[in-house]
Amino acid sequence: MTVDSYGFDTLAIHAGQEPDPRTGAVVPPIYQTSTYAQDAVGAPRLGYEYSRSGNPTRDSLQECLAAIENGRRGLAFASGLAAEDTLLRTVCRPGDHVVIPNDAYGGTFRLFSKVAERWGLDWTAVPLDDIDAVRAAFRPGHTRLIWSETPTNPLLNVNDIALLAGLAHEYDAMLAVDNTFASPYLQQPLAFGADVVIHSTTKYLGGHSDVVGGALVTADDGLGEELAFHQNAMGAVNGPFDAWLTLRGIKTLGVRMDRHCDNAERIVAYLSEHRAVAEVLYPGLETHRGHEVAAKQMSRFGGMVSFRTVGGPEQAVAVCNRAKLFVLAESLGGVESLIEHPGQMTHLSAAGSALEVPADLVRLSVGIETVDDLLADLEQALG
Repeated sequence: MTVDSYGFDTLAIHAGQEPDPRTGAVVPPIYQTSTYAQDAVGAPRLGYEYSRSGNPTRDSLQECLAAIENGRRGLAFASGLAAEDTLLRTVCRPGDHVVIPNDAYGGTFRLFSKVAERWGLDWTAVPLDDIDAVRAAFRPGHTRLIWSETPTNPLLNVNDIALLAGLAHEYDAMLAVDNTFASPYLQQPLAFGADVVIHSTTKYLGGHSDVVGGALVTADDGLGEELAFHQNAMGAVNGPFDAWLTLRGIKTLGVRMDRHCDNAERIVAYLSEHRAVAEVLYPGLETHRGHEVAAKQMSRFGGMVSFRTVGGPEQAVAVCNRAKLFVLAESLGGVESLIEHPGQMTHLSAAGSALEVPADLVRLSVGIETVDDLLADLEQALG
C-alpha cells in the first residue's frame, strides 16, 4: 500500500494490517513470543527464528510506518533515542562530524555530548534555519550528517527541509529529520529530500501516553538494509505488545491531529492577547520567523505551543504548578494536555550549554479535550 494509491487515513488503518490469514482477525495478533519452531535445520518458517531479529507484530508496524511516511523501509525501536543511536552508529564512524540544531531536544543533545562524543563522533550546533551558518559548519570529507528537528523542541523553530537536503547532498552527506512534533500526518520530510525520518513513536503516533517506542523510515532500500542489520545487531527493538499499541494509536492519528491543531490554534490566539505572556512560539503565527517555510512543508502547524512569561522564570514555574487540567508532566503528543517547564524538566541536560533553553519558557502539549476547559485552566494558571 502506498501514498500513490491510498489516502493517509486509509494507510494508517490498513497498511501492514491485513486480516489474519488463519482466523480472519481484523486486528493483527500480538505475537508475544521470543522464539519460533523451525521446519528443519536452516529452514525457519516464514523466515522467523528469534524475535529480536523479526516478529510479525513488529513487522506490521514497520510496514505501516513506511507507508504513512511514504518511505521504502520502516524500522521500530524500543525508544526514540534507541532509534537515534542506531542511526548514528550505522551512518557514522569515529572521527566523523554531524551538524545538529542549536535548540535540539535535550535527550538528543545528551546522546551527542555524553555518549557519541566519547565514541569519537564530533558535532557542531548551529541554527539550522540559517543556511549560511549550516554551510559554514560543514567539514567537507568529515561531515556525514545534518540532524534536523522541525519544528524544534521546545522553541518551535522551523527548518527548510528541501534546502538542508540540497546542502547535505552537495557535500555527499545525508539529512536526517526528527518528525516527532509534526507527525507524518502534517509533514513528510522524505518528500522534500530527507534521507531518513526519525520518530519518538511514544508521542503522536502512539497518542495515548501508554507506550514507549521509536522509529526510523528511509527513502532508500540500501540504507534501510544497513539500518535493519544494526537494529538486529544492537538489539534495541520494539517489543510485540508495544508495537501493537503503537499500531492501534496510528489508526486514529489523522483525526487526533486535526483536533490537536484546532485546540492549539484557539490557545495560541488566547495567549497572544494575554497580559502575562511576553511571547508565543507557534509556527502558525504569521509573525513566526519560520511561518512561510512551515506553510510550505506542513499541512497544518501542530499541537505544540510554547510561550514566555512576563514575570520571568518564577512566573513560568508558578504557571506550571498552578495548572490543573493541563497535567504537569514530561513527554507530549497524547490525547491529554500536558504542561512543563523545559529548563528544569525535558531540557535540564542542556543547562549551562549553548543549547540551554530560556528559563521563562513554558511548553504545552495541547490535547484533544474540550478547548473551552483548556482555556479556563490556562486563565487560572496565568493568574
